[in-house]
Amino acid sequence: MKIKYKNNKLEKSLTHDKELIKSYGELAKKIKERIKQLTAAENLSVIALLPALRLHPYKGNRVGEWSVDIKDNWRIVFEIAQSPIPQKEDGGVNLTQITVIEIVSVEDPH
Repeated sequence: MKIKYKNNKLEKSLTHDKELIKSYGELAKKIKERIKQLTAAENLSVIALLPALRLHPYKGNRVGEWSVDIKDNWRIVFEIAQSPIPQKEDGGVNLTQITVIEIVSVEDPH
Protein backbone atom coordinates (compact mmCIF):
# COMPACT_ATOMS: atom_id res chain seq x y z
CA MET A 1 0.00 0.00 0.00
CA LYS A 2 1.05 3.58 -0.51
CA ILE A 3 1.43 5.54 2.73
CA LYS A 4 0.98 9.31 2.86
CA TYR A 5 1.37 11.51 5.93
CA LYS A 6 -0.77 14.39 7.21
CA ASN A 7 2.26 16.69 7.29
CA ASN A 8 6.05 16.70 6.87
CA LYS A 9 6.70 16.73 10.62
CA LEU A 10 4.67 13.54 11.13
CA GLU A 11 6.36 11.88 8.15
CA LYS A 12 9.81 12.70 9.51
CA SER A 13 8.93 11.45 13.01
CA LEU A 14 7.68 8.13 11.59
CA THR A 15 10.23 7.45 8.84
CA HIS A 16 13.57 8.48 10.36
CA ASP A 17 14.79 6.10 13.06
CA LYS A 18 16.36 8.81 15.21
CA GLU A 19 13.19 10.94 15.13
CA LEU A 20 11.00 7.89 15.72
CA ILE A 21 12.88 7.01 18.91
CA LYS A 22 12.97 10.66 20.00
CA SER A 23 9.21 11.06 19.50
CA TYR A 24 7.88 7.70 20.66
CA GLY A 25 10.57 6.06 22.83
CA GLU A 26 9.81 2.42 23.59
CA LEU A 27 6.96 2.36 21.05
CA ALA A 28 9.34 3.15 18.17
CA LYS A 29 10.14 -0.46 17.29
CA LYS A 30 6.45 -1.48 17.15
CA ILE A 31 5.49 1.62 15.16
CA LYS A 32 8.20 0.87 12.60
CA GLU A 33 6.96 -2.73 12.38
CA ARG A 34 3.35 -1.59 11.83
CA ILE A 35 4.34 0.87 9.11
CA LYS A 36 6.30 -1.89 7.36
CA GLN A 37 3.22 -4.14 7.53
CA LEU A 38 1.00 -1.39 6.11
CA THR A 39 3.47 -0.66 3.31
CA ALA A 40 3.93 -4.33 2.43
CA ALA A 41 0.20 -5.04 2.25
CA GLU A 42 -1.30 -5.09 -1.23
CA ASN A 43 -4.48 -3.47 0.09
CA LEU A 44 -6.39 -2.83 3.32
CA SER A 45 -8.09 -6.25 3.26
CA VAL A 46 -4.68 -7.85 3.94
CA ILE A 47 -4.37 -5.73 7.09
CA ALA A 48 -7.87 -6.78 8.15
CA LEU A 49 -6.69 -10.42 8.13
CA LEU A 50 -3.95 -9.74 10.71
CA PRO A 51 -5.66 -10.03 14.12
CA ALA A 52 -2.81 -8.35 16.02
CA LEU A 53 -3.40 -5.11 14.10
CA ARG A 54 -7.13 -4.99 14.90
CA LEU A 55 -8.07 -2.75 11.98
CA HIS A 56 -11.21 -0.77 12.79
CA PRO A 57 -13.05 2.37 11.70
CA TYR A 58 -13.94 5.11 14.16
CA LYS A 59 -17.48 6.37 14.70
CA GLY A 60 -19.11 9.56 15.95
CA ASN A 61 -17.06 12.71 15.54
CA ARG A 62 -14.16 10.67 14.12
CA VAL A 63 -16.03 9.09 11.19
CA GLY A 64 -13.66 8.64 8.26
CA GLU A 65 -10.72 7.73 10.48
CA TRP A 66 -9.44 4.19 10.93
CA SER A 67 -6.76 2.72 13.15
CA VAL A 68 -4.50 -0.24 13.76
CA ASP A 69 -3.15 -1.25 17.13
CA ILE A 70 0.47 -0.63 18.06
CA LYS A 71 0.67 -1.69 21.70
CA ASP A 72 -1.66 -1.38 24.67
CA ASN A 73 -3.91 1.63 23.96
CA TRP A 74 -1.67 3.15 21.27
CA ARG A 75 -2.90 3.33 17.67
CA ILE A 76 -1.80 4.50 14.24
CA VAL A 77 -4.75 6.59 13.05
CA PHE A 78 -5.27 7.07 9.32
CA GLU A 79 -7.75 8.06 6.66
CA ILE A 80 -8.42 6.42 3.33
CA ALA A 81 -6.68 8.65 0.77
CA GLN A 82 -8.70 7.68 -2.27
CA SER A 83 -11.56 9.64 -3.75
CA PRO A 84 -14.17 8.39 -4.01
CA ILE A 85 -13.74 5.73 -1.32
CA PRO A 86 -14.48 2.34 -2.96
CA GLN A 87 -17.82 0.98 -1.73
CA LYS A 88 -19.37 -2.48 -1.67
CA GLU A 89 -22.91 -3.00 -2.96
CA ASP A 90 -24.18 -3.09 0.64
CA GLY A 91 -22.67 0.35 1.31
CA GLY A 92 -19.62 -0.80 3.26
CA VAL A 93 -16.04 0.10 2.39
CA ASN A 94 -14.43 -2.24 -0.16
CA LEU A 95 -11.13 -2.97 1.62
CA THR A 96 -9.69 -4.90 -1.34
CA GLN A 97 -9.65 -1.68 -3.39
CA ILE A 98 -8.03 0.53 -0.73
CA THR A 99 -4.38 0.97 -1.74
CA VAL A 100 -3.59 4.47 -0.43
CA ILE A 101 -3.90 5.69 3.16
CA GLU A 102 -2.82 8.86 4.94
CA ILE A 103 -1.52 8.58 8.50
CA VAL A 104 -2.92 11.44 10.58
CA SER A 105 -1.54 10.59 14.04
CA VAL A 106 -0.04 8.12 16.47
CA GLU A 107 -1.98 8.37 19.71
CA ASP A 108 -3.64 6.84 22.72
CA PRO A 109 -7.28 7.70 21.97
CA HIS A 110 -8.55 6.45 25.34
